[in-house]
Amino acid sequence: MLDPSFSPTGIVNGSCTNSTPPVNHYSYDRPIPFCALEWPVDGVNYTAKYTALRFRIMEEALLAQNRTILYSLCEWGVDQPWRWGNQTGSSWRISNDIAFGDTSWPRIVEIINMNSFLSPFADFYGHNDADMLTIGNGNLTSAEVRTHFGLWALMKSPILIGTVVANLTEEEVSVLQNKMLLSFHQDPVFGKPAAPYKWGANPDWTFNNTIPAQYWSGASSNGTMVAMFNPFNETRSMEVDFSEVPQLDGKASYEVVNVWDGSSMGSCEGTVQMDVEAHDTAILLFTES
Repeated sequence: MLDPSFSPTGIVNGSCTNSTPPVNHYSYDRPIPFCALEWPVDGVNYTAKYTALRFRIMEEALLAQNRTILYSLCEWGVDQPWRWGNQTGSSWRISNDIAFGDTSWPRIVEIINMNSFLSPFADFYGHNDADMLTIGNGNLTSAEVRTHFGLWALMKSPILIGTVVANLTEEEVSVLQNKMLLSFHQDPVFGKPAAPYKWGANPDWTFNNTIPAQYWSGASSNGTMVAMFNPFNETRSMEVDFSEVPQLDGKASYEVVNVWDGSSMGSCEGTVQMDVEAHDTAILLFTES
């Protein structure tokens, strides 16, 4: 992934004399030196301020190449890129950076809240970018790690691991390698991300940076994913009511699997109840019995 440095008019590599991209690059005349496109990159993350025009100029340069290049836009959500980004790029950042240093749990929750309103704008080939995963960069609890990765995967945000991978714990690696969540994220048939179907503690469609939507669901080739997010500081009993989930039939029975450990909860009818730890997200896969 080519990720040039920021400049007020766009960001580009300022030198093409080396065979590999230099670390610092600043230029103010055009989005990227065209020799940079000769580098064997399969992704470009382009950061520019306040205008769709610069992103379209870059798009034209990328489309002129004879290979597929993932094109990520970043203007920090200033001009609502979810409304126009899909015409230009593969993904678009929805907000400011997730962290300036160590991971911040409150910041993760803020981004979940913001993205809970943006699922209608995402589908195949166009995704709301919640910013990189910062697992391993601070003091997230095991529950917070599950929520961070789990909801990023369900929201189908680009999954970029923003840490020193060699320093991750076995538990963190296990979360990042969850096959059921990765399968949902990469589903070849269903492009839409999971979306809230009920806010929970707040009335539906409440914008709240500390208590966002708690109940999410999404369709996949393997069944329906349902998530219950507990933003509170203590364990809460939470319930999936089949009649409330858009993808489920309230009168049908479903085989239910706990996505985190792969354990079967058997054939269930009507409701499923679970105790969800503080800051954790229970994620269940429903398939018709």
